[in-house]
Amino acid sequence: MKEGILILIVGMLSGFMNTIGGGGSLLTLPVLIFAGLPSAVANGTNRIALMVQNLVAVNTFRNKGYFNPKFCIMLGAPAVLGSIIGAQMAVNISGNTFEKILGIVMLVVLVLIIWRPEKNLIKSIDIEDLSNIRKAVAVIAFFFVGFYGGFIQAGVGFIIILTLGLITGKSLVEINSLKVFIIGIYMLSSLVVFIANGKIDWILGIVLAIGNGIGAYIGSNFAVNKGDKWIRRIIFVAIMIMAAKLLGVHRVIF
Repeated sequence: MKEGILILIVGMLSGFMNTIGGGGSLLTLPVLIFAGLPSAVANGTNRIALMVQNLVAVNTFRNKGYFNPKFCIMLGAPAVLGSIIGAQMAVNISGNTFEKILGIVMLVVLVLIIWRPEKNLIKSIDIEDLSNIRKAVAVIAFFFVGFYGGFIQAGVGFIIILTLGLITGKSLVEINSLKVFIIGIYMLSSLVVFIANGKIDWILGIVLAIGNGIGAYIGSNFAVNKGDKWIRRIIFVAIMIMAAKLLGVHRVIF
């Protein structure tokens, strides 16, 4: 019972964070692992919640007028292909290796949070005015985004924000509206791979999905405001603690 309540609360925080910026899976994946799920099962279970979260967020952004289906599909298609390959690799990787990779990813994302490269991005460009070369770069980039999302997913929101920012220079709200749709598209294909390999805990997945859905609804409505400053602080502390846990730093210190 207590475990379910914890996962629900973490899911709400994760859904909010993922919709505002990213990094929610950096909370949910370790929590699922610490709850006793094997790494591959935690990875697959987390995707049920992410699917629900992004469906809720996409619908909210669309109702608010932030939606570009043509551009979303252009980037979502290569992301789907990449996610299938990445997910297939993820179901076959050892739990210890996965946890070490996740810990390293947390530290990389931590650097991005501190550095905040999106503050110095190029001038905003209308998506319809992107050059063919820039569109080609975007398609290639999102194949690798999809691969990473299919493989680990944790922190992919920050990667997408940075990638779309460098390509379009759009506002965080506009980028987030694209991000949740693209993640939603490739998340389905990677989820199928995990289901086919029996790497899902449906009960915990549904509980987490309820939490993520609530958090995504709150976050997508809140996204029009500048709420990323305080959320970065929360992510910073959470990533430091969980990266230390997964990388075994706490055993060295204590």
